Amino acid sequence: MDAVTKAQIATEHRRHETDTGSVEVQVAIMTKRIEALTEHMKTHAKDTGSRRGLMNMVSKRRRLLDYLCDTDRPRYDQIIAKLGLRR
Repeated sequence: MDAVTKAQIATEHRRHETDTGSVEVQVAIMTKRIEALTEHMKTHAKDTGSRRGLMNMVSKRRRLLDYLCDTDRPRYDQIIAKLGLRR
């Protein structure tokens, strides 16, 4: 993922003007990377290194979402709806 794409995602999901590291931004960037790796895995099913990285990213995103759910439920509901994640 290039810097321009990351900046666009951060702009869409940030909480204030200089926000680049909030949970929402991190989850949105990870979701985009997970989607790209999922497409890669459809054509390269035996790529175990990429599969391991994908599982690690999914786990990290889940932990961030769990944290957000525990600390601020409305923000959690909003980011889930915006990204179209199920839970």
